Amino acid sequence: MLGNLHDWNPAADRVADDALPEIDRYALDALQRLIGRVTRAYENYDYHLLYHDIHNYCVIDLSAFYLDVLKDRLYTAAPASVERRSAQTVLYEIAVVLAKIIAPVMPHTAEEIWDHLPKTGGEPESVHLARWPEAESRYLDGDLAARWERLRRVRDQVSKTLEEARNRKEIGTSLEARVELYATPELGEFLRGYLSELPRVFIVSQVELLEGAPATAGGAALGDSPDLLQVDVRRARGGKCRRCWVYSEELGRVPDHPELCPRCAGVVAGR
Repeated sequence: MLGNLHDWNPAADRVADDALPEIDRYALDALQRLIGRVTRAYENYDYHLLYHDIHNYCVIDLSAFYLDVLKDRLYTAAPASVERRSAQTVLYEIAVVLAKIIAPVMPHTAEEIWDHLPKTGGEPESVHLARWPEAESRYLDGDLAARWERLRRVRDQVSKTLEEARNRKEIGTSLEARVELYATPELGEFLRGYLSELPRVFIVSQVELLEGAPATAGGAALGDSPDLLQVDVRRARGGKCRRCWVYSEELGRVPDHPELCPRCAGVVAGR
C-alpha cells in the first residue's frame, strides 16, 4: 500500500470527497466503522476484539476486496489521472489510520509506517505524538455501504464460479473470462446500474446481464438475501491487451498502438 503512494503529494494530489468514485467512498465508510470498533475495544480492554477487527479488516475488506479491485486503476490508469489519484487519496487515509490504531500494540511497525508516509509538513514527528483518529461522519453512508455489501455478495458467487471454470481448465486467469449473469428482475435492475464497473469489480474482461432462462440449470441465493443469481463463465471475446491484460474486441483500433486496447492506447499517448 505504501509503495502506491510513492508519487502522491497529500497537499496537491488529494481528490475532493464529492469526486471520489463510489467504491472509494465505500472504503472510507468501512474505515470509519473500523475506527469506531477499535476505539471501543481499547476503551473496554477487549484486546481479542481489537486483534480480530484489525485482522479481518486487513484481510477481508482490504486484501480480498478493495486492494484487489484497485490494482487495475493503480497500475494501468494515467499516473496523474483522477481515478488513480482518488485511489491514492483513500490509500493514504487508510495507511494513516492503521498506523495510529496499531501504535499502542505494535509501536515499532506503526512508527515505520509513519516514517514512510508522504507528509505535508505539519505532521507530528512520531505516530505516538499524533492524535487518535475519530470516525468522520461525512464518510459514513449506510445506503452506499448496503449497496456495496450486496455487490460483494454477487462478487463472491462470481469468484466461486470463476474458480470452478479455472479448475476445469476453461480459463486461466480471471481476465480470460466473460461472465454472464442471470438474476431475479430486482437484482438485475440493481446490477444494471453498476454494469460498467462490474468487470473491474469481478476482475474479468466482460460482463453481460442476460434475460430469460439460462442455458444451464442452477443458481445460488446470495447469503440471507432472496436474490437468486446464476453465473456462467465463457471465454472473453477479442484479443488480450499487452498493457492491462484485459481482453477487448476493440484491440488494434488505434493504429499507432495495435497491441493495446483504446483505454491503454490513450494513456500511453498521454491523452
